[in-house]
Amino acid sequence: MSYEELLTKLALEDDRFVVMTAENRALVRNLPAKLGKRFVDTGITEQTMVGAAAGLALRGRIPVLHALATFLSMRAFEFIRTDAGIPNLPVKLSSFIPGFLSDGNGPTHQAVEDISIMRGIPNVTVFAAADEQDLVGMLPAIWASPNPAYVRINTRQTTYNHSPFEIGKAEVISEGTDVTILTYGLLFEQALVAVDILKEQGLSVGLVNMRSLKPVDEAAIIKVAKTSKLVVTLEDHFNTGGLYSIVAETLLKHQTTAKVMPYGLDGKWFKPALLPAVLEYEGFTGKQIAEKILGHTTNAIQPEIATPEFAE
Repeated sequence: MSYEELLTKLALEDDRFVVMTAENRALVRNLPAKLGKRFVDTGITEQTMVGAAAGLALRGRIPVLHALATFLSMRAFEFIRTDAGIPNLPVKLSSFIPGFLSDGNGPTHQAVEDISIMRGIPNVTVFAAADEQDLVGMLPAIWASPNPAYVRINTRQTTYNHSPFEIGKAEVISEGTDVTILTYGLLFEQALVAVDILKEQGLSVGLVNMRSLKPVDEAAIIKVAKTSKLVVTLEDHFNTGGLYSIVAETLLKHQTTAKVMPYGLDGKWFKPALLPAVLEYEGFTGKQIAEKILGHTTNAIQPEIATPEFAE
């Protein structure tokens, strides 16, 4: 089932759902004809869309909003904070082309600080799916929650069969005593490649899909810190405020420590290009990730990286 198919099914079964967009219909092209007045396009007005959604939520609706991640998280920040966060309304934010998925765009259209921004708002929950199967499995629980939610939308395909989703719980793919990679979103597929290469080098390797970033699975983080010699936080986000910061905060809160390697964007935006070139240039292919962890090159072959279905 695709994202659009899931949203269509739930909206037709429950008339509380209202689908909204700020002139960004890529994920929901077929919804206007099916939902009629319950599909609202406000134009390029992210702030207006969030404000209107809050009003609908106050009247018992479940608004699902669509806009580019960079503008949804930043241009509409005050409205998310004040209109949805403070009153704790079920406004559901579907952020399109977050992180490296905004591959062909420059810094103005790159959302690589969105996790930090959104998790800083009280009551707002934050999620990032590893692929479309993961996303479709996550969204019913997220949309049924009474809290506002920010979701990094990822409709890419992988062959991994994900376990059932629970808000606040990480998905443990494998456990390892030498190194464990904590990741979320798009980079999950490259983490799978890195894990295979590291195992071929004789390491015991763990992988955790941190798909619920707020609330976060603190127990999973603490367990990894205690059982793995090295913890790697892998994300298409600035190191500041993202998963690396989440892990640091969690370790300090529980008065423990670990050897942690941040693997994210260190205070810079990425160079725009097609996604395979972006990952190669910035050092985020599975092969490059594994070799940085190992500290030396290997003879491993990097699998082909599919270009995104959507582009802006």
